[in-house]
Amino acid sequence: MTERQRILMETTAVRDKAESLLRGLQEAKSRSDKFLTESKQVDQLRLVTGRSSMDNAIVSAQRMVETLNRALENFKTSITDEDIAAAYEPETAGRERD
Repeated sequence: MTERQRILMETTAVRDKAESLLRGLQEAKSRSDKFLTESKQVDQLRLVTGRSSMDNAIVSAQRMVETLNRALENFKTSITDEDIAAAYEPETAGRERD
C-alpha cells in the first residue's frame, strides 16, 4: 500500500466515524425532543439561545463531515505522490537535498 492510499484510507475512516456520530446525534436529538414534548418540559438552553446543545453538536459534526469530504476531494485531485514522499521524509524536511 502506498502512502497516498494509506492517508486516503485513514481519512475516509475518520470521515465515516464522523458521519456515524452525526447520525447518532440526530437520533438522540429526536428522542430528546420527543421526551421533552411528552413530558411537557422545555429545553432551557434552546429557550435562552434559540438552539439546544444537541443542535450545536449536530452543526459541529456536520461541519466536520463537510471539512473531511473537502479534504478528501482536494487530496485526491491535487496532492501528488511526490508531495507525499517529501512530506514524510523527516530527515530532509525543511532542508534542500544534497
